Amino acid sequence: MPDIEAAAARIAGKVVRTPLVASRSLSRLCGQPVHLKLETRQPIGAFKLRGAMNAVLALDEDQRRRGLVTASTGNHGRALAYAARELGLRATICMSALVPTNKVEAIRSLGAEICIVGRSQDDAQAEVERLVAEHGLTPISPFDDPDVVAGQGTIGLELVEDLPDLACVLIPLSGGGLAAGIAVAVEALRPSARVVGISMEHGAAMAAAIAAGRPVEVVEEETLADSLGGGIGLSNRVTFALCRDLIDEVVLLSEVEIAAGIRHAARDEGEIVEGAGAVGIAALLAGKVSLHGPTAIIVSGRNIDEAVHRHIMSGAAL
Repeated sequence: MPDIEAAAARIAGKVVRTPLVASRSLSRLCGQPVHLKLETRQPIGAFKLRGAMNAVLALDEDQRRRGLVTASTGNHGRALAYAARELGLRATICMSALVPTNKVEAIRSLGAEICIVGRSQDDAQAEVERLVAEHGLTPISPFDDPDVVAGQGTIGLELVEDLPDLACVLIPLSGGGLAAGIAVAVEALRPSARVVGISMEHGAAMAAAIAAGRPVEVVEEETLADSLGGGIGLSNRVTFALCRDLIDEVVLLSEVEIAAGIRHAARDEGEIVEGAGAVGIAALLAGKVSLHGPTAIIVSGRNIDEAVHRHIMSGAAL
């Protein structure tokens, strides 16, 4: 918890303190107060800026001078590219061919060097390790880094401050940086609150690891929740243990259910939301989470391809 409080002080003024807004439609549906934490309001359109900015600011001058490198499914790469540009640093972002083109181009527009490698996050991570070994770049993990986790945990501080009687928080679950950070903060400030991690049915690495009791390999598959793809690393140092110990429930969603969440966000909440950002909404629409008090949904990002969004809004088959 002290690391999260330090992160909040470090990134203040460099990221947005995002709003927590009531959802009338979801509150009516569930019979409980439901609020949306709109991380879509960050300058890069996703929560990832918190962790990336905190991790970069925590580096020493030599680490920054060598240049930054990371593997990403899109939003962390965008966050690191943004932080690097703001601080006058070089950044290289390694991604697989599964990363949507709109996310790749957004990263390129921020001045980062792009490496497209293989068909999985693990392939991209192998390229990161090669660049670190051969060129001395400084790696910034998309999730398995204490400073990244602490940065994401600042969302938890804001949640409890804005909703002191928080009873449940619904969090997109991927590598676990977001879920772990928020869970640590909520456990410290509101220990009675339930933490629910939400992912897709196929290729959900952290969900599989929690079920197995250890990090496991999964096959990365195409999904509307592309930001939730990728492995957690078989040598995971930080996020697996935190997620295993602090997440109370894991919910998995079909592609049809995720699409319904995206449509609801646009039609009923007035929010353009990517698949990963819509999973909390989708879980409630699907009746897969029971609520027993004031609830917050982490709407983690808005960076969906426009053509994909139009297709989903049309109701056409996936």
